[in-house]
Amino acid sequence: MDARAVNEVNSAAGGVWPLSWTTRWDRPMHVNVQNVVRTFGVTPALHGVSLEIEPGELVALLGPSGSGKTTLLRILAGLDIPTEGRVMFDGDDALKLTVQQRNVGLVFQNYALFRHMNVLDNIGFGLRVRPRTRRPSRKEICKRALELLDLVQLSGLEKRFPSQLSGGQRQRVAFARALAIEPRLLLLDEPFGALDAKVRRDLRRWLLELHNKTGHTTVFVTHDQEEALELADRVVVMSEGRVEQIGTPDDVYDAPNSPFVFSFIGESSVLPVRVEQRKVWLNEKPLDLPASDVPNGPAKLFLRPHDVDVVDNVSGAIVGEVTVLRRHAGLRRVDLEVGAQRHRIEIELPADFSLNLASPVAFLPRRYRLYPASQALGS
Repeated sequence: MDARAVNEVNSAAGGVWPLSWTTRWDRPMHVNVQNVVRTFGVTPALHGVSLEIEPGELVALLGPSGSGKTTLLRILAGLDIPTEGRVMFDGDDALKLTVQQRNVGLVFQNYALFRHMNVLDNIGFGLRVRPRTRRPSRKEICKRALELLDLVQLSGLEKRFPSQLSGGQRQRVAFARALAIEPRLLLLDEPFGALDAKVRRDLRRWLLELHNKTGHTTVFVTHDQEEALELADRVVVMSEGRVEQIGTPDDVYDAPNSPFVFSFIGESSVLPVRVEQRKVWLNEKPLDLPASDVPNGPAKLFLRPHDVDVVDNVSGAIVGEVTVLRRHAGLRRVDLEVGAQRHRIEIELPADFSLNLASPVAFLPRRYRLYPASQALGS
């Protein structure tokens, strides 16, 4: 999306900008998405998506490419219309509201700044193009833009052009422009995707501070699990146009409700096992792992590299042969081959743990999830 299209939405937000502006918006929006379906021709993009977002909440739409998260964001913005379903803003049918009436601010990955305008003019653009009856004076627009520059920690750069700014600075200007129209809903589409890793980390911390100051209801799209877990009050995990799980970062990381969620969020390894009479069997050997909630039959054991303990009781443990050793910050990552089929898994041990290639290692996961093999076919 180019700069003008983004600004058309950002400038269309309803309500006259107050002369006495405060940094915290006191009426954040409540959003209710009900059974939204979106198809493009015969291709489904969303399959009956439902989601409720509380006022002032910071929600991440997390999923791989093609999961439908950007389509859902565009529907919230009014840039797309669902084939079926409802979208409610504070109890009003948002699908009957124009873009002008929705009062949303948009920030996109490519910044969408006007190259021929300086920073101050970029921020104030959405206010300057409003109808005369709702347009603040030039002096008030300038004052508002300078206040926002201070809020996004870019005071003193108002006369610079986008080409004279770093990527992180340009993205802060994009945030300031979206906030200038005082939206009740802030929508962010991969806002840090074009930035390098260190700048992304810095801006994530900055965005969290900004959200805490302004209190906007915020929805952001990302495929970066670390970003979603660090920033969001709740994470909506999406796959192939469906919502797989909604929960706090702790919920979706520690208690994933499907193989997809377990494998997509955080690092994981998978072993084919069998469940018999509430016990887990690997290669005809029972493991010291209970399986009380999984039916008898083939299953998949999901575990995370850092959630393991090396043990001496080889008879009830998973045993693997070391194939790769590598340092990972203050830890050591170990690749193992397990069983006759030599399934490859990864575990994490202290850096000073003594190991050699081809050494046997016996371990048990502290936390794990079992899923019937039929449920885990796509893993």
